[in-house]
Amino acid sequence: MAQDTGVLPDREIEALVASGAIRTDTPLDEGQVQPASLDLRLAEDAYRLRASFLPGKDRTVAEMLQERGIHLHRIDLTQEGAVLETGCVYLVPLQEHLRLPPGIAARANPKSSTGRIDVFTRLVTNRSRAFDEVPTGYSGPLYLEVSPRTFPIMVRPGDRLAQIRFKKRKPEVIKEKIVSIDLEPPAGQPAGYRAKHHSGVVDLRGLGAHEAAQFWEPVYPRDGRIVLNPEEFYILVSRETVKVGPNEAAEMAPIAPELGEFRAHYAGFFDPGFGTNTGGSRAVLEVRSRDVPFILEHGQPVAKLVYEPMLGKPAALYGGKGSNYQGQGLKLSKHFRV
Repeated sequence: MAQDTGVLPDREIEALVASGAIRTDTPLDEGQVQPASLDLRLAEDAYRLRASFLPGKDRTVAEMLQERGIHLHRIDLTQEGAVLETGCVYLVPLQEHLRLPPGIAARANPKSSTGRIDVFTRLVTNRSRAFDEVPTGYSGPLYLEVSPRTFPIMVRPGDRLAQIRFKKRKPEVIKEKIVSIDLEPPAGQPAGYRAKHHSGVVDLRGLGAHEAAQFWEPVYPRDGRIVLNPEEFYILVSRETVKVGPNEAAEMAPIAPELGEFRAHYAGFFDPGFGTNTGGSRAVLEVRSRDVPFILEHGQPVAKLVYEPMLGKPAALYGGKGSNYQGQGLKLSKHFRV
């Protein structure tokens, strides 16, 4: 039964496209509309920024880019693509534009594969005072801040690094689920992976094209614990299986900051149908310690899943549209072969 508030399913997102509430520079790609979100595509250029910024309530992003000292140079992505370097901040216009009707707002998040290669992204809109949030009634372009942290990345127009979820009114939280870390893998198996620095460029279109051993080293716990090194990036996995029913959507959210000085997620959307396969799916966690070494122990809570109602059941659930991570355990991004 349809709700009067909730996360918009795929057919409602397609209706927004048909009505002009979502406009695109080029027709939507196959699979771009997900069960409860829309993938966002890079446009034809990028701006190397001096530093990250928010335009504030009185300025557009284009006006900010015209100010002296905001961006260092423009990069053309249309020839053979471009490499975005680590330690740099870029702003990339997106191919999607919004003209949201009253009562519809949106929120963005990195795609799972983006988070798993340690690429930090945030959505920026005109006159915004917060990243990733699009207020009801917003009309204008979308931009993506992109900052590779460990691996430089090769990008081209049309690449999808982020996704956006639309909501009618403000859905109430149905439930929350605490997610803890699994540091007791089967004998001889790693509990996770730590990224290697200076290991080469990740081509976003090179699916399965990168040898994992060149980019990652396995992590083996001792006595159910590991030590996170400051500013190192880890791929770990949840102890619990995660299930998202057909009438709900979930988002990974930070747990109370006093539980540990580390960040335990980058990519946060879990679509309806995730983990409903036989045997379930676990949550892969992108983990980074901040300023000091930190001991992480088996079963330690690291994040939480926040569940919200769908406005209606999606036409296609996660797992049935070429999903890469249904039924996953510990798993690197789709760019790597192990």
